[in-house]
Amino acid sequence: MASPTMRVVFDTDIGTDVDDALALAVLLGSPEVDLLGCTTVYGDTLLRARLAQRLARLGGRPLTVVPGAAKTLTDRPVWWAGHEGVLFPDLDQEPVDEGDGVAYLIEQVGRAPGQVDVVAVGPLTNIARAITESPSFARDVRHLWLMGGRFDDPSPEHNLKCDPEAAAVVFGSGAPITVTGLEITTTVRMDAADVSAIAAAGPLGEALKAEIEQWWRFWDEEWNCPHDPITVLTLVAPSLFGFSPEGRVVVGADGSSTFEAGGGRTRITTSAPAEQVAREIVRRIVRERSR
Repeated sequence: MASPTMRVVFDTDIGTDVDDALALAVLLGSPEVDLLGCTTVYGDTLLRARLAQRLARLGGRPLTVVPGAAKTLTDRPVWWAGHEGVLFPDLDQEPVDEGDGVAYLIEQVGRAPGQVDVVAVGPLTNIARAITESPSFARDVRHLWLMGGRFDDPSPEHNLKCDPEAAAVVFGSGAPITVTGLEITTTVRMDAADVSAIAAAGPLGEALKAEIEQWWRFWDEEWNCPHDPITVLTLVAPSLFGFSPEGRVVVGADGSSTFEAGGGRTRITTSAPAEQVAREIVRRIVRERSR
């Protein structure tokens, strides 16, 4: 197996939409990635951290997991689905690392300037606080890979509208950013055949199947869009995607987002072959079983 070439920290609101758990599994199943650790954000971040640690452990990969910011920058109400962690009745016994997720992000990026990528797939509170608390963070991070926004119409997207103040800080920081919006992620679907393949991937696959089906019941659907795993693939398999030239993203007070070409270091994902992307997500999750 090739040595990992990408040093990554994963920032997530895992536990609500199942796509965060799938994104973690894709990272675990990507031999290019040295997953340094995971930080959690938004709401009960201790519960989220315990869930991330449990899933990693089911995949045979104990992981540094540090709870991060529970509140948004302006203490907006947190949206909570109510099913977070309920499939694991003993989750309160799962150990996680002590410390603060924002401090952990600053430490990891500062320890190796220009060498650490951050994949952030939830509200951007942790990233914004890292930028404001450490003047060098935006300069030292190799790249930010974000799931958020929608760039084909003015509708606000969940991650940005949960903490638009944080999103404005991040996109205005000058850090190099690739962001994948809903107009791309909603073109890809995972269905029952994908779930069957994932379920065969050992204890982690079984847990992911249960989490997926729980999410389907929540929405009364039998499919889901893998928003966050797609974002991971923009890092580990960029040849699958098209990207815009660099520009800037402007975030409205309601969490809406627009992209303006030029004048910045942000690019947006512009194309993705839906079937190929879905197959690659499943392939990497299933490969984790043999690592």
